[in-house]
Amino acid sequence: MKARPVLCNLLGALALAALPLAVSAQKPAAAVSVPLLLCPWGCGPTESDTILMNQMIKEGSPVTLLPQETPGYIFNIREMANDRHWKKTAFSTEDVVIQLALKWGGTPELKEFLPERVPLRFKLLYGETWWAQGKFFVTFDPKIRTPADFKGKRIALGLRGQSDWGVFSRLVLEYGYGITPQNADIRHLTPAALTQQLLDGSVDVAVTAFGTEPSLTEILISPPMRQLEAAGKTVRYIGVPKEIFDKVNARLGTTFLPVTLPAGKLPKQSEPLALGFVRGFKAVHPDFPENTAYQIVMAVARNAPKMKELHPLWKIWSPDLMLHGLSEENVHPGAKKAYVELGWWGKVKQFPAVTYPQ
Repeated sequence: MKARPVLCNLLGALALAALPLAVSAQKPAAAVSVPLLLCPWGCGPTESDTILMNQMIKEGSPVTLLPQETPGYIFNIREMANDRHWKKTAFSTEDVVIQLALKWGGTPELKEFLPERVPLRFKLLYGETWWAQGKFFVTFDPKIRTPADFKGKRIALGLRGQSDWGVFSRLVLEYGYGITPQNADIRHLTPAALTQQLLDGSVDVAVTAFGTEPSLTEILISPPMRQLEAAGKTVRYIGVPKEIFDKVNARLGTTFLPVTLPAGKLPKQSEPLALGFVRGFKAVHPDFPENTAYQIVMAVARNAPKMKELHPLWKIWSPDLMLHGLSEENVHPGAKKAYVELGWWGKVKQFPAVTYPQ
């Protein structure tokens, strides 16, 4: 009768002894998957962030980004107003998009583009690109020298849902020069269509695109700009000077960055060009988990140097690009933790911060 308890105790001890082995044989915990709202396929980040996702999977990162194609950054900011995204979703955006949505959404000034306010002070993870489209213009007409000459002209801009191509270009023209749909023929088209209309002579002036980084060393020439270059015509760049961006920033509380681009940076650019940039970021809601934000920034810092060889958008990467515009007020705590560990956080004091309007 006493043998059974002894046998049971022995089997129990064997089971407990085997437990660590069984646990260690289990597969590692699955990575946290973070949906990442981007832009239409072909915009750049959709492809470059897919490469980042693959690298994160290969290295066994505890967090994996899942790129999601979207209509663009205006869609993203409106979608992120939904609280179902706050603790699990990251998104591509720009400093000026957040600023406009926060203060001007639903107002007469912006209702055409942003029907309602998004009163959220999103937290920034890292900077990824400086975008110039919508902050300078192109023409083949030698009589058009500045945007002040656009009155009465046929102007091809991007769609109303495109932050740079369509929204920012309208703001620069209206608040910088008084050019509106009431005194000019403004057409909102896709990048491909507006480029073709300029080539066909159906419009007089248009927007086009390129991206860069804080040192202005690496330039990302867009397919529409390459198409203009290949046309065999003399492309004339129409700049926008600093005083215009100062005027727009003062009016709207935005942080458009005025810059003079040295000659030769763009196709057939024979003279320095005054223009503006917005800073593109990956961002999240303040409720986004701190460790997940930390792991995302660390994964970018680890993988970006080798991804320079995998996609043109990563060629512009640098620690300065990631940090430009971040501050104690706008950075996500998890992202800041990563930068502190990397020894980079001190750099933020060198750059003008993204501020949010009151």
